[in-house]
Amino acid sequence: MTVTDPHTTADLAAQTRPGAFPSGFAWGAATAAYQIEGAAAEDGRTPSIWDTFSHTPGKVAGGDTGDTAVDHYHRFRDDVRLMAELGLTSYRFSLSWPRIQPTGRGPAVERGLDFYRALTDELLAHGITPVATLYHWDLPQHLEDAGGWPQRDTAHRFADYAQIAAEALGDRIGIWTTLNEPWCSAFLGYASGVHAPGRTDPGDSLRAAHHLNLGHGLAVGALRAALPASAQIAVSLNLHAVRAHSEHPGDLDAARRIEAVGNRIWTSPMFKGRYDEDLLADTAHLVDWDTLVRPGDLAEISRPIDLLGLNYYNPTVVSSLDNAKDLPRHDGHGDSTHSPWPGADEVAFHLAPGEVTAMNWPIDPTGLSDSLLHLHREFGLPLLVTENGAAFDDTVEADGSVHDPQRAAYIQGHLGAVADAIAGGADVRGYYCWSLMDNFEWAYGYEKRFGMIHVDYDTLVRTPKTSARWYAEAIRTGRLDHSTDQR
Repeated sequence: MTVTDPHTTADLAAQTRPGAFPSGFAWGAATAAYQIEGAAAEDGRTPSIWDTFSHTPGKVAGGDTGDTAVDHYHRFRDDVRLMAELGLTSYRFSLSWPRIQPTGRGPAVERGLDFYRALTDELLAHGITPVATLYHWDLPQHLEDAGGWPQRDTAHRFADYAQIAAEALGDRIGIWTTLNEPWCSAFLGYASGVHAPGRTDPGDSLRAAHHLNLGHGLAVGALRAALPASAQIAVSLNLHAVRAHSEHPGDLDAARRIEAVGNRIWTSPMFKGRYDEDLLADTAHLVDWDTLVRPGDLAEISRPIDLLGLNYYNPTVVSSLDNAKDLPRHDGHGDSTHSPWPGADEVAFHLAPGEVTAMNWPIDPTGLSDSLLHLHREFGLPLLVTENGAAFDDTVEADGSVHDPQRAAYIQGHLGAVADAIAGGADVRGYYCWSLMDNFEWAYGYEKRFGMIHVDYDTLVRTPKTSARWYAEAIRTGRLDHSTDQR
C-alpha cells in the first residue's frame, strides 16, 4: 500500500466534535531523565552509558553532553508549575537507574530516591498524575562494562532495580512503564551504534532484544509483588507503522521483514508468549535462538500488563533492495554504515511524500490512527500514546516569544488521529506530547528542539511556545478546532 496524504484523510468531524476524548483522558507530556535532569555527578549518581557515549569524541553533535541538560534536577518545582499552568493532567518521566542504584547492583542511594519522591509530591500537589518509566536508555556503565543488555544477567539486575523503585515510590506513583522503546536500546545501541553504548554487532543486538524482553517480564513480576493491587503496569514501544512501497511481492516481503524485527520481536513474546517463526528464520544466521531463549523465558516475558504505550512519529516505507538500488536508508534512525535492522539487509527505506520535520521525518497522522486501531484489534489492551511530537527550527522573536505554528499543527493533526482511533473503537486513555521542553536530543545533542517549552541553553530560561498555549486550550476545552497560528 502507498502512503496517503494526511491532509486529505484527516477526520475533521473527530477533530471538532465535543466529547471526542473520554472522561478521564490523560492530557500529558513526556521527558527522559538523561535528557533533562543534569546533575550528572551529584548525590551519588554515577555514569550511565549515555554519559560515556556523549563524552566520546564524535558520537554526539557538537560534542554536547547531558551533564547539565536543562537542570531539571534543581528546577523541577518551577517546571511542575509550568505543567500546571498548561493544565497537564499527567506527566510521564523516567527514573535514572544510575541515580538510584549507581552500579546497577546492591542497595539504593536514598538521595537519588529523594529526588523522585520530591518530584512526585510536587506533581501530586498540583493535581498532575505521575507516570514513571523505569528505563529510558540510561544503563549504568558498570553493567555495560559487564556486557550490557547482550548479557542475561542484566535482565535480572533490571528486575532488582524495579523492585527498589516500586518499594520506594509505589505509595506515590500508580502507573509504571517498564521499558521505553526497547527497539532503540537493542538495535541503535548494539547494531547500528548511533546510540549508546555504540556497539555494532547484529548478533549482540538480538541477544539484547531478548534480554530486554526478559527484563521487562521479570520487572513486571517485581512490580506486581511490590506495588498496591491498584497500580497499573505498561510498556512503551516504538512500533513502526510499516508500509510497503508497492504491491510488488518483493516489497511486501520487505515490509514483512521490517514488521518482524521492528514490531513483532516485542509484541509476540510479550502478548503471545512466542517469537514468530519468520523472525527466527530471518535471523538464524546471526544468533542461536534455541540457546538464547531458555525454558521459562517466554512465560516470564508474557506476564500480563494493564496498558500498552505507543510511541509514534512517522510511518516507515520500505521496498526490496532490487527495486531501490543505491538509495540512502531513509529509516529516520541516524546515519551509520551498520544497519539497525538485523536480518533485513535486502530492504530499502524510502522517505514518505509530503512535509517533513526538522528531523526529516514525514508528517503523517494516519500512521498513528492506523497503529492504534491495529493494536486494539490485535491485543485488546487499553492504549496510551506515550510519545508523539516534532522537532522544528524555532526562532526566538525580539520580544522573547517563540512562535511555532508548525508544531501546534502537528499536535493538532495527531490528536485528531487519536480521536479517529477512539471513534473507531480503540480504548485510548491518554496522549503524552514529546516533549514538555527542549532538551538533550541524544546523538543530535542540542541541535534539535522538540519542546512545547523553549529553553535558552545559555540561561536555562523557560518560555512556553505557541504550541504550548494551543495544547493548553485543547486540554481546557477538549476540542482541537482552535487556530494553531495565534501569537
